[in-house]
Amino acid sequence: MSGHEEAHVAQAFVSNFVAPLGPQLDAFEDEVSQNLGGGLHCVGLSSGSAALHLALRIAGVGPGDEVWVSSMTFAGGIFPVNYLGARPVFFDLDPKSWTVDVNNIAQQLEGAARDNRLPKAIVPTDLYGQSVDLDALEALAAQYGISLIVDSAESLGASYKRGRMAGTGGDAAILSFNGNKIITTSGGGMLVTKHKGWADEARFLATQARDPAPHYEHSTFGYNYRLSNICAAIGLGQMAVLKDRVSRRRAIFERYRAELSRPGITFMPEPDGLRSSRWLTALVIDPDELGVSREDIRLMLLKHEIESRPLWKPMHMQPLYTGTAYYGSGVDERLFAQGLCLPSGSDMSDDQQDEVIGRILQLLDSTN
Repeated sequence: MSGHEEAHVAQAFVSNFVAPLGPQLDAFEDEVSQNLGGGLHCVGLSSGSAALHLALRIAGVGPGDEVWVSSMTFAGGIFPVNYLGARPVFFDLDPKSWTVDVNNIAQQLEGAARDNRLPKAIVPTDLYGQSVDLDALEALAAQYGISLIVDSAESLGASYKRGRMAGTGGDAAILSFNGNKIITTSGGGMLVTKHKGWADEARFLATQARDPAPHYEHSTFGYNYRLSNICAAIGLGQMAVLKDRVSRRRAIFERYRAELSRPGITFMPEPDGLRSSRWLTALVIDPDELGVSREDIRLMLLKHEIESRPLWKPMHMQPLYTGTAYYGSGVDERLFAQGLCLPSGSDMSDDQQDEVIGRILQLLDSTN
């Protein structure tokens, strides 16, 4: 917590707006919009997955439609495709950015257009706090008339070229405020869009699709997806320290890189012009060159009650999606096999990071 949350929560209690909707939710949506550069419509929701579900439905995705998605992502960024009866098609990463390979998508779109089988939407993921190539993806979406919904759940506070903020891309972008994100509302998410009509429809669907009437009237089905006013109050307190959180995560990343870079350890790249939030410090281990494997390091840290994690397991490798179409050369598979996320919370102390670095160096010294 930042120390600012209790004052906003107290205001919510005084106003008696405890249920979804209220002045704190309005203020939180406006604060996020202003942080992203202004002029955008923000809709606070119960989760990032809820935001993606609504965005896909508003984009017209339905049973049998294809949705092209980054394979290396969290399951919550894919499951809404299934909710709508649509079919995910998975895409590999660009090794220069660790975000979706735009050239791969462009090549497949060319063939899909020729065969009259274009996807209904494309959902690329801002992986580990780094923006996808918005210019290229937006150009492709416009060229082929496809909805672009950017999964920016991990990248609030990051920026794209020319200072454009992550979370501003496509027809809509998805934010997450889950407890492990750079700021949190304890749970929650947001749909961000340049289309007022999309925002209006999202609010309607997120409040059980109640038609304007003195009684409960429904011409379609909706969801109980609105973010509570109390959670939004927490979010207001968190927004006050977003820039500090990004700076701290980037400092943690740079210290890891300075202390641990050597043949056999490669950190997630950051293309020119982009500024990642470094939501997590992600690296890959080449066991042949380093002499130890990713699992050697992970299990050693775990023995000392230090949590680290493999990178996301690509969704095309998950049992649920066995046999699902996948386009790529296995960059994401190799990253999963050798990738590790080190502890990198914003409140991590220098002493704690010293311990992580020291124990890894001790392991490396003992094997060389």
